[in-house]
Amino acid sequence: MTARIEVAIADKNPVVRAGLENLIQRDGRFDISGLYANGGALLAQFAKAPAQIAIVGWSLPDMEAAAILAEVKARKWPSRVIIYTGEGGADILRRAIKGGAWGFVSKAEEPAVLLETVATVARGRLSLPYIDIDLLNYDPLGVLTTRERELLAALANGWTNLQIAARTGITRNTVKYHLKNLYDKLGVSNRAMAVALYLSAPKD
Repeated sequence: MTARIEVAIADKNPVVRAGLENLIQRDGRFDISGLYANGGALLAQFAKAPAQIAIVGWSLPDMEAAAILAEVKARKWPSRVIIYTGEGGADILRRAIKGGAWGFVSKAEEPAVLLETVATVARGRLSLPYIDIDLLNYDPLGVLTTRERELLAALANGWTNLQIAARTGITRNTVKYHLKNLYDKLGVSNRAMAVALYLSAPKD
C-alpha cells in the first residue's frame, strides 16, 4: 500500500486550520503532519523535518508566505508549498509563482478544488490558475510618476498623511487624492499593501 502524503497547514485563522485539518483527514489520501499559527513555527518544523506538502495562507501574523517560499528555496527543502488565500489581486499570484509555489488556491473556491490541487502537487505537477506570462515580469512600480514614487517612498518611511502634506506643500485632501490614484495603479487597497509591494520590488 502506498504511503500517504504528509501535509502541513499554516494559517493565522484557527477556524481555517481546523476546517482544513478535518477536510484533509476525511479525504483519506493524506495525513496531517502539523498545524501552525504562524510562519516561524512552520519554518522551525521544516528545519527538523520538512513536510512533503504545505498549505500556507499568504498573510501570517509574523510574515507573508513569500518569506516562507524564499526560505524553502534557499534551504533547498523538498517541501511543495500551496498558497491558500482569501486575498485577491494578480500581484499575490505573481509573487507566489515567482517565489516557487507549487499550487495556488483561492479560499473562495470549493473544497474539492483544494483537495485536487493537493493531489496534483503530490504527483509532482504544478497546479496554478491561468496567468498571462507577461505578468510574471510586470513591474507595477514602472507605471508610477516621479511624484507617486516619492509618495510611495514616504509611506515606506512611515510618514503620515499630515507629514506628507507638510513636507511637500500640498493639502491633506490632495495627499488622499494622490494616494487613491497610487493604490489604483498598484492594484492594492491600502497603505500596508502598497508598502509591502514597494519593499518586495527589486531595487536598482
